[in-house]
Amino acid sequence: MTDTRVIQACRIPGIGELAITPFDIERHVPTAHDWLRSDHARFWGMQSLTAPQVRDYFLRLAASFDFDAFIGLHDGVPAFLMERYAPAAEAIGAHYDVQPGDIGMHVLVAPADRRIPGFTWAVFVQIMDCLFADAQVERVVVEPDVANEGIHPINRRAGFVYHRRVELPGKTAWFATCTRADYAAARAHPHNAPAAAARTRS
Repeated sequence: MTDTRVIQACRIPGIGELAITPFDIERHVPTAHDWLRSDHARFWGMQSLTAPQVRDYFLRLAASFDFDAFIGLHDGVPAFLMERYAPAAEAIGAHYDVQPGDIGMHVLVAPADRRIPGFTWAVFVQIMDCLFADAQVERVVVEPDVANEGIHPINRRAGFVYHRRVELPGKTAWFATCTRADYAAARAHPHNAPAAAARTRS
């Protein structure tokens, strides 16, 4: 059955509406495949995968209790991909003491047809708000490739603390975390003031 639920949405002046919905295998695999094979997504390490292989990848995520995939919409059009995972189920879990309330996150913003100032930051805030809307989540864990210079300033702006480099399959990564308090402090900075409140829907 197609899942059309909107988990969270907000309208941001100058950007439009951003919404997060569950990943639908039938509708979203072709879009995800187009994004993942682009140079824009090289740090995901999936550029060589065929469409059936991408489908199999998301089928495995859907069958797992430890992973969830979501498509983000911009004014109703797919614009970003988000994965939520249990750190203990991923390679990063072997590199630190996983705590209750930890959740891992991967994000991919689609290649843009036109530049919208502030768009990537707005997407990142929407994702972080969505993760922390779950009362059981106390800390978000990320492991970006050290060479991914585009994501590090965004992570730090959101309050992520970079701890150390770790060797993961296929990459040298930063191990970084952001607690609720870290995120709240970062969002309280005048430069990061929220443009709109998110609406969480069940």
